[in-house]
Amino acid sequence: MDKFTAMQAFVRVVEAGNFTKAADSMELPKPTVTRLIQTLETHLQTKLLNRTTRRVTVTSDGAAYYERALRVLTDIEELEAGMSHAKANPRGRLRIDVPASVGRLVLVPALPDFHVRYPDIQIDLGVSDRPVDLISENVDCVIRGGVLTDQSLVARRIAEFHMIAAASPGYLKRHGVPKHPSELEEGHKVVGYFSARTGRAIPMDFNKDGERIEVMGHYHVSVNDSNAYTAAGVAGLGIVQSATFMFQEHISNGELEPVLADWCSDPVPIHVVYPPNRHLSAKLRVFVDWVAELFARDDLMCCKSSLPRGQRAQPAEPVAAAAAVTTSSAVPA
Repeated sequence: MDKFTAMQAFVRVVEAGNFTKAADSMELPKPTVTRLIQTLETHLQTKLLNRTTRRVTVTSDGAAYYERALRVLTDIEELEAGMSHAKANPRGRLRIDVPASVGRLVLVPALPDFHVRYPDIQIDLGVSDRPVDLISENVDCVIRGGVLTDQSLVARRIAEFHMIAAASPGYLKRHGVPKHPSELEEGHKVVGYFSARTGRAIPMDFNKDGERIEVMGHYHVSVNDSNAYTAAGVAGLGIVQSATFMFQEHISNGELEPVLADWCSDPVPIHVVYPPNRHLSAKLRVFVDWVAELFARDDLMCCKSSLPRGQRAQPAEPVAAAAAVTTSSAVPA
């Protein structure tokens, strides 16, 4: 029996909650993972997992073994990462998840630079507005914008973005230009946005001189993807509110026009988030540093709706932070 692989398989099954996800994360057939666990249990002469048709749970012996096995695997990874060659030439695969708009507008265009610097790192990039479970889906890190609500993971604040409301010229010609956010509740249409995780509708947020207004508005269409949200605004389906970096290109080419420019929203922080039980390997460390540098100097990210363009947000040091990242804005970053 390959004890190391069996130990890895057991840890992945516990973290993922089932054999299928564990097998996918290890790129092994499910029967192989099942056999590894069975062989490990036979070798240890104890039952590690309770299996039913719906779920897998850990026995008391399995829980104790998981804690020790996780420390062993972490120590091995730290040993490998600590070697000078690994530091000088980080290699391996990184699984990263980012919001759709951040991936399209900021991260993907800059990836050639990353791969020039680190040619031996492979990136599996998930691009969606669906919040992922880093542990069960075996994701190394995510980039998310919004309020940090769960202290179980580790996060590094790398930037912040500001919000702006806009509409297409055609829409404004038909419906007029709103002068106050309250007008969006009657006489105007908005493009709705709902959370991909909860299905909850997310209101627009405006504040001015201490007055704060949340607006749901009436809509013809509501979406749960930031790129579709922007496209709906460009198509004239209603007023939209999102990050300045998402709308900048469309405002520049005349597809969208800012509205309610004297009303702003609170800045929304952006974090890189990763699990605390994963050693910050050389490959993950260089990616986190690189993406922090990218966001600090990217022109789109630095454009603020209520401040002079080009004024930059200062990234913060790593802090204990969130697993679930949400935002009070109409559309996540």
